[in-house]
Amino acid sequence: MSILIAGLIIFFAVHMVSIVNEGWRDRTLARIGEGPWKGLYSMVATIGFILMIWGYGLARQEVAIIYLSPHWLRHLAMLLLLPVFPLLLATYLPGRIQTLAKHPMLIAMILWSFAHLLVNGRLADVLLFGAFLLWAALDLFSMRRRTPRVVPGAPASRGNDVIAVVLGLLLYGLFVVWLHSVLVGVALI
Repeated sequence: MSILIAGLIIFFAVHMVSIVNEGWRDRTLARIGEGPWKGLYSMVATIGFILMIWGYGLARQEVAIIYLSPHWLRHLAMLLLLPVFPLLLATYLPGRIQTLAKHPMLIAMILWSFAHLLVNGRLADVLLFGAFLLWAALDLFSMRRRTPRVVPGAPASRGNDVIAVVLGLLLYGLFVVWLHSVLVGVALI
């Protein structure tokens, strides 16, 4: 469990810099330059991510159950997960979805983590998905007072929404049928 917690702390520490102290982030970036900032940020986030994945795999072997969900919640979770991939893709494919959602990746993270919390009640699950839910909600809330940054992506187009929805639903289908089992070790159907 300690590896999972260390990974969560490292991963979210770098992801919360703008939430906690955007001024410090901007001054540091100006002082060291964009390349070194992104390199350092990516290195620390990757270390945290690797520790988080490894720690979660180890912690899942422990049977520390906090709550058990009724079976019918699995259907609700699957429904909540349906827009996640289209929202993630809409982050990089500017169109009406991105305009309406404003921060589609954060909304996708909230839906993803909440859906997983509905059906996974082990301590490791609550720590992992709860941390993502808390971070995404805090980040979304903090966006109200922060200066928006340009997210690199495709040029704005009406066709981007169609691409985001079609590819997103295709990815969702692949995850439900095959990839979740391969990558996470849990078959959904």
